[in-house]
Amino acid sequence: MARSSPRRPVLRLDAALGTAVHRPDSLAAEEPLEVRVRALPSPAAEPVVVTMRTPGDDVDLALGFLLTEGLLAEASDVAAAVHCGDPDPDDEHGLSSMNVIELTLRPGVPAPDLEGRRTFGMTSACGVCGTASIDAVSRRSRHDLREDPSGVDPAVLLSLPDRLREAQRVFDRTGGLHAAGLFTTGGDLLAVAEDVGRHNAVDKVLGRAAREGLAGGWPLRGTVLQVSGRASFELVQKAWCAGVPLMSAVSAPSSLAVDLARRAGMGLAGFVRAPRLNVYAGEERFGPLRPQAGAAAGAAGGPPAVTTGTGAPTTG
Repeated sequence: MARSSPRRPVLRLDAALGTAVHRPDSLAAEEPLEVRVRALPSPAAEPVVVTMRTPGDDVDLALGFLLTEGLLAEASDVAAAVHCGDPDPDDEHGLSSMNVIELTLRPGVPAPDLEGRRTFGMTSACGVCGTASIDAVSRRSRHDLREDPSGVDPAVLLSLPDRLREAQRVFDRTGGLHAAGLFTTGGDLLAVAEDVGRHNAVDKVLGRAAREGLAGGWPLRGTVLQVSGRASFELVQKAWCAGVPLMSAVSAPSSLAVDLARRAGMGLAGFVRAPRLNVYAGEERFGPLRPQAGAAAGAAGGPPAVTTGTGAPTTG
């Protein structure tokens, strides 16, 4: 746990009290992780990506990345995963820095096709950096979300941000992490993950769901992906590649995220903050309230309101 939230000295200034106090503070860790993939019978693994992440759940992160980038079809394609970093020069015992992870594919599974894929570095702020072409990013998922008719009650959806926040253990100590949670449409929490990168948090939670066979296995039908910040194009793409039919964000989606969600047949909600939310795509997946286009429905203290226009819902 200390590796995900190391402590550093900080000078705390209080202008109201006129005080200056030195104290230790817990910070969100950020370290590189190189993901390598070995396809048998090759003796060597090929590097696929280097991403800046918060240490922890590295197997899920690597698996989730490969699945949501369309580089692997299912979790069972992977036979083994091991950390194989070089010894850490700062560790008195010479232990591995654990910043390299190698996934070996089961016999018969071909090596990932990296043509046009991102094989450069990714920062924790933006996973799209280094993408060779927009065509590669906007490829279609293996899953047709329109075959999954799942919907969600707005009252259930409005409860998910608080449920997600309650599960953020490292955020409680650092205040500096994104989170993603996978829920059933009934509001049951299946998995949660935290990371300095929002895309990493999503990869971690989807990778865990794939590895553990949650929600009945891959694709993740009948689920809701809840994120703690905004909904970007990349996060919608990852949800689509995982077969997730519903996505909910505390903040706003981007225009491209909305376009992709509509193309995919995904239900996308933003500004999900009780008692209101905005539906940007897949209106038929949100009920049973009747939407009133262009205005927030319901009064403060009344039932949840669903708006289908643009902009943030009013706060009462």
